[in-house]
Amino acid sequence: MNINLVLGFVLLVVATVLLYFGYTASQSVGEQVYETFTGRFTDSTTWYFVFGIAAGIGGLVMLIFGNRT
Repeated sequence: MNINLVLGFVLLVVATVLLYFGYTASQSVGEQVYETFTGRFTDSTTWYFVFGIAAGIGGLVMLIFGNRT
């Protein structure tokens, strides 16, 4: 198996974990109160979502184009 495919799968797993943590953090009581008063998530929750989406996109790109050598 090509190393790029393995890395693509690993990035997809990392993306899933980060997005799960972001979702869990966004549903907490403190986060809901903060969002009610400010209209946005805290920085830490936002970074979970940003890095999760970036890892997901990177993983998909590596799976799609990683087999071409």
